[in-house]
Amino acid sequence: MKAFQIEQGIVAPIDRANVDTDMIIPKQFLKSILRSGFGPNLFDELRYLDKGEPGQDCSARPLNMDFVLNQARYAGTSILLARKNFGCGSSREHAPWALDDFGIRCVIAPSFADIFFNNCFNNGLLPIVLDEAIVDDLFARVAANEGYQLTINLPEQCVTTPEGNSYSFEVDANRKHRLLNGLDDIGITLNSADAIKTYEQKWRQQSPWLFDSIK
Repeated sequence: MKAFQIEQGIVAPIDRANVDTDMIIPKQFLKSILRSGFGPNLFDELRYLDKGEPGQDCSARPLNMDFVLNQARYAGTSILLARKNFGCGSSREHAPWALDDFGIRCVIAPSFADIFFNNCFNNGLLPIVLDEAIVDDLFARVAANEGYQLTINLPEQCVTTPEGNSYSFEVDANRKHRLLNGLDDIGITLNSADAIKTYEQKWRQQSPWLFDSIK
């Protein structure tokens, strides 16, 4: 997965609480188990005026121009600003896949649903919990300033505004290490590939009958 170090990007506001995973990526798109290709269907029911279907060409679909991600001022956004309990609902991992495929690297909210929060770290996204009053202030600044950007510094664990305000955030040390180095569960396992090989060779020597049928 992509490593996360420092991200400076445009902020798009999702100004509603309890955004669930079905809103992030509707259920009809869960047939695919590929991690790519979900970006055009991120927030599908909010972005388009018709119902989306898997494999559909989204380029000609009618857009809901009231939705923030369809507005020119938020083009190229990489940071979402959200309200409390973001990512609630079912545990579908497709939700962070869709966010990542769209180009989102970080989501800031007062709180997250636990499973979505965990899935973000497993897929190279950084979910940041900030105090609700700070989030309210950021919403106001985003609304008042077109092209408003934040700088997310994972090594220093801080969010910096253009005005020079800095807000610290907490992140588990192991998750931080994995994000900084772009290590998902497979990557972590491959880091121990030599030790695993040595272990297997040891057991082949000690208990060869266990491997007689393995070619």
